[in-house]
Amino acid sequence: MEELLNKIKFTINEKEIKNDSIKYIVNMQIPLEVGWIDGLNIIVKSQYNQQAFQLHYKEMNDEYVIFESEIELETKAIYHYFFSFEANKRFMYYKKYNNNNINSISDNEMWKLSVNFKIPDWAKGKIMYHIFVDRFNRGSKLKLEKMPRRTIHESWREDVLIGPNEEGIWNADFYGGDIQGIIDKLDYIKSLGVSIIYLSPIVYSQSNHRYDASDYEQVDPYAGTNEDLKRLCDKAHEYDIKIVLDAVFNHTGNDSKYFNEYNSFDELGAYQSKDSKYYPFYRKHYDDKGNTYFDYWWNFTNLPECDGNNKEWQQYIYGENGIIDLWFSLGIDGLRLDVADELTDEFIEGITRAVKRNKEDGLIIGEVWINPMRERRNYIHSGRGLETVMNYQLIDALIRYFKYEDVYKLKDKVNQLLVEYPTDTINTLMNFTSTHDITRAINIFASNEFATDKDWAWDFNQDRWINDKTGLEQRKWEQDYKIDYKSYKQAKEIYKAYIFLLTFFPGILSIFYGDEIGMQGMGNLSNRRPFTWNNQDIDLQQFFKHMGQIRNNEKFLEDAELEIIDINNKYILFKRTSDLESALIAVNRSGEKINIPIPNEYKNIEPSYILGNSTINELDSHGALVLKLKKDIK
Repeated sequence: MEELLNKIKFTINEKEIKNDSIKYIVNMQIPLEVGWIDGLNIIVKSQYNQQAFQLHYKEMNDEYVIFESEIELETKAIYHYFFSFEANKRFMYYKKYNNNNINSISDNEMWKLSVNFKIPDWAKGKIMYHIFVDRFNRGSKLKLEKMPRRTIHESWREDVLIGPNEEGIWNADFYGGDIQGIIDKLDYIKSLGVSIIYLSPIVYSQSNHRYDASDYEQVDPYAGTNEDLKRLCDKAHEYDIKIVLDAVFNHTGNDSKYFNEYNSFDELGAYQSKDSKYYPFYRKHYDDKGNTYFDYWWNFTNLPECDGNNKEWQQYIYGENGIIDLWFSLGIDGLRLDVADELTDEFIEGITRAVKRNKEDGLIIGEVWINPMRERRNYIHSGRGLETVMNYQLIDALIRYFKYEDVYKLKDKVNQLLVEYPTDTINTLMNFTSTHDITRAINIFASNEFATDKDWAWDFNQDRWINDKTGLEQRKWEQDYKIDYKSYKQAKEIYKAYIFLLTFFPGILSIFYGDEIGMQGMGNLSNRRPFTWNNQDIDLQQFFKHMGQIRNNEKFLEDAELEIIDINNKYILFKRTSDLESALIAVNRSGEKINIPIPNEYKNIEPSYILGNSTINELDSHGALVLKLKKDIK
């Protein structure tokens, strides 16, 4: 019977797209040898419920009996489905992976279907370059004007300031990296194979990271002007590069025209008076005496929280002629939503509507550290919110795998990804080398200062933290930490294997500025040093460029299916398969040469790409190889 089931054919084709649903025509052809068919149903399962739709007899030919019906499904990012029927009075399931278990069916045994959930093709499987703007490159020759509560570095070669400046303010030391500096380096960025630039926040803000907006309506003076942003977008588009902008709508700075705690702005701010037009923008709480207090993000008193349920705030950000309309009018192509897990569903959906109103193929990436498909909130499930997320789940598991042989966690996270995420989300997940929030990967692979039992692979050992009030001793240790030559060389070998794997994995390969030249950074302040244009690991840089060429040349990687063959404590073996091409990828996580089992269809094929001195018979220490196969299409 299993051989006959393998001959079943079916199609699910769109018929009509509505506002919140879509109609499909489901057609199924069952071999006549299966026998008399009764009660043929397609069972469609969403996150919270399950529906059965009967397929009706349509016609018969010499080989097949054909059933067909029209079904209508509410817009959702992901459904799972399978079929059930009786053949000669015998009840049967027809699933993606058929077995004899009829008592329960897991999601990974079913097919996936995303209803009217399509992410722009320009983002699938591409390479992104993540720029922390103040630290990448300074293009302007003009001297930075001194501004209140800011410190200006005299030289690009000065080290970052760890701790508060002379006015007691953290993250207020500026180098003056700007938009013109990015324009000047577009040739370099393109040489890495990049087709998406993700900019850290660039709006007028009170700190160098700019996650504390002072005025959403203008670019920070140290970074340039709105006109400069438009020039960057226009010039980047000439290079076939899209621009994604970091959007921080959960909180503003306290030194802002909206809150105006320091009286820096002419407008009446919420901190100053309840009569301020901005007063409704912020969240508050009340004591039992009726006194009102502002809420602050994680109790940081420089970051008052915004009220995502407030209509005035919503209108200001994503209403007609709001902030999102302004930014897109300057030419950006998408948004990365900061702390998206702290934005309300309504607010995320409003942002999405505004993005699509401006650009139908605009992209929305969320900063979500957990599995977004396991949340009851409206991240991706509805198809009206986020489209994809930063892939902290996978990156954490991959680092643990390469550093600690954590096979179990990697298997679990990859299985979650394949089963629970929509296909288009999988192909656009932001798989980063590092980010501004975590230690750079080269440091993680080189150091033993990280804990295996904490939440994340980049969490420090607990005994490393010094219990002084400000944490300055810990930060000073992070700043002073340097990798010795031997450790760097060993870490780079592991790092290359990690990047090789990411090159052939589904999703967006995101390079944090400087990771491609071996920049170091322990912790999330020292990882934001100025780009060392005069001190680069050229070998590593050339490796990144080579990986970029491969990624761009192998177009099938943009949406090819992922199939894991084996993950063990020595190597990971997987396939990427499209309609026309298939590739077998093997990556050795160990520091010794190993042999791997090659499936029969890939034997006697010359490797298309190798890492180290790997061959089809033997993977080098932290080596890798790729065997490509063209499919025989009849």
